[in-house]
Amino acid sequence: MLKHLTVVIMCLGLLTGITVADEELTVATALAQRIIDAQLPLREVQTYAESRVLPMVKPETVAEWETYIENVRQEVLDKVVFRGEAQRWRSEPTQVQWQEVLEGGPGYRIRKLRYEVVPGMWVAALLYEPAQLTGRVPVVMNVNGHDRIDGKAADYKQLRCINQAKRGMLALNVEWLGMGQLALPGFSHYSMNQLNLCGTSGLAPFYLAMSRGLDVLLQHKNADPGRVAVAGLSGGGWQTIFISSLDKRVTLANPVAGYSSFRTRGRYQSDLGDSEQTPCDLAMIADYTHLTAMLAPRPVLLTKNADDNCCFKAEHALPPLLHAAQPVYQLYGKPANLRYHINHDPGNHNFGLDNRQQLYGMLGDFFFSDERGFDAAEIPSDDEVKSKEDLLVKLPEDNLNFNTLALQLSDHLKRSLPVSAASVNTWQSDHRKTLRKTVRAEKFDVLAIRQSQKESTSLSAAWWWLRMNGDWTVPAVELRKRGTTPEKLAVVLSDDGRSAANAEVEELLNSGYRVLAMDPFYFGESKIAERDFLYAILVASVGDRPLGIQAGQVVAAATWARAEFGCDAVTIVASGRRTSVIALTAAGLSARAIDAVQLRDCPGSLREFIEQNQGANQIPELLCFGLLKHFDIAQLVALAAPRAVSIVAASGRVKTELSVIRDATALGNVRFSNDSVVR
Repeated sequence: MLKHLTVVIMCLGLLTGITVADEELTVATALAQRIIDAQLPLREVQTYAESRVLPMVKPETVAEWETYIENVRQEVLDKVVFRGEAQRWRSEPTQVQWQEVLEGGPGYRIRKLRYEVVPGMWVAALLYEPAQLTGRVPVVMNVNGHDRIDGKAADYKQLRCINQAKRGMLALNVEWLGMGQLALPGFSHYSMNQLNLCGTSGLAPFYLAMSRGLDVLLQHKNADPGRVAVAGLSGGGWQTIFISSLDKRVTLANPVAGYSSFRTRGRYQSDLGDSEQTPCDLAMIADYTHLTAMLAPRPVLLTKNADDNCCFKAEHALPPLLHAAQPVYQLYGKPANLRYHINHDPGNHNFGLDNRQQLYGMLGDFFFSDERGFDAAEIPSDDEVKSKEDLLVKLPEDNLNFNTLALQLSDHLKRSLPVSAASVNTWQSDHRKTLRKTVRAEKFDVLAIRQSQKESTSLSAAWWWLRMNGDWTVPAVELRKRGTTPEKLAVVLSDDGRSAANAEVEELLNSGYRVLAMDPFYFGESKIAERDFLYAILVASVGDRPLGIQAGQVVAAATWARAEFGCDAVTIVASGRRTSVIALTAAGLSARAIDAVQLRDCPGSLREFIEQNQGANQIPELLCFGLLKHFDIAQLVALAAPRAVSIVAASGRVKTELSVIRDATALGNVRFSNDSVVR
């Protein structure tokens, strides 16, 4: 009878809105309870990014197209490739140092060389040079992809270069940054974002490695500037489309399984590219559909593989590119110059025999059209392939990489602080605008939907969907002691997600707080299950910044919660290096929504992330473009003043770095404590 009565009471509770006590409800179970579907963060970021990719235009005349695309080309170079210190690098002359000459095989030799990409950073290269050269001959820059072990020594790449040289061409085999000889920790492709943090484009060394490679080729006395080709697989395919679209010295391109539209990438996780392939702000200026059409009317062979086991599979990657480029080639009256090839043998991720012979045929059609009997069949040369050791090029022992270059850049950054308490208001007003611009902060309107609620004898819990501008669903759990109406609110963040903040939340509740534990973009339940950081990179490419989204979500949640629960004061409590920076950024953006900040494991300086050589695959939001140029932790703390910033169990570096706030401004808003809860 008692069992039936319990069921009746529970049913009445559901009908009347009364919350029935749940004795199994604890802080730990409340924080761990799932609020949103596991796939929702992925679906939302895909939709968000796709909607912001610049659509392809439909020009009606060649003149209209060329006017438009020249502006696009210039904007990509000025606003994406050559930002910050890269403008100076761009003007430096190409420095080349030639080394030993190897006997390659019948009819050609191999000349080792290195050339300087940016001051202090050198790359290795090999020039395959025909033994008998007369007059002007075609040149080909062969770029490699993600062959970390062999790099430029990959057999399929050597065979390509050998065959070009045996056909009378100058073939440059360039080592890619981060591969082969340059497969070093500081050259990780995700370390390039450390340059972004300093306000200099991390893409610039990649681009300059390619453009200076063309310089090397075209400085050769026998080079024909009218016959310049670029070809490469995978990351080499990306290099091919990128340099060929932006540098009009390239007259023929063969990107092999190297790229797809940003819209395609967002939907097919296999296509998500590394930092250089998805650079900050590119997608708001040009998609890869634009870059493909920019090749017109120059010959291009788009090679994709039918069963690619890596990325850019033909069936989904090729159609959007052809759809964008074909009308432009038709405008020029050169539809036959846009060609494609789908490889079926072996059909995987390759630049094997079939794909190489397609390239030779392309070179024959456009570079040797006057020569009868040009044969596209590969000249057997397997016994001429050399070992990786044979092809080593001597590089400087102190050769710079992304990490050491970023350390140099960060040494020369000059940031300001208010010089006195009297100057704080003006300084904050100016720097708040700069911070908003730097992190691309957006004001979020919140639609709050209470998903469910429960009570135990001592705890009240409610689980919320916080819909922000219709783009993001931020999961949050609201907790308070049952029967209380706290006037203080703590918004809790954790690097490990809200479920890891059990101890902090318990202490806050015991100290009289209402707690809103939330998972902003990229954390906890809002974390994308697979290849998550690549979506963060994609968000930056469409013109936003993950840090701005996260901080904006925190500000919006704090603003909503203050009004919803009638709280007098809102404190942000962050546990972890990443969420500490997010919390400070949120406080810096808003002078009203947040009354205090408490941080655990706060870094003393953003430069720590460079010193530790952390990449975008580890801290994507913290390598925000230009952030360290204008702000370090000290500047963010100064923006929060006079609101209290409490640093729990502060490290020595934090204390040293933040002492400048007290000394310079006498603000006194920085507090160091071993207490775990703001009192």
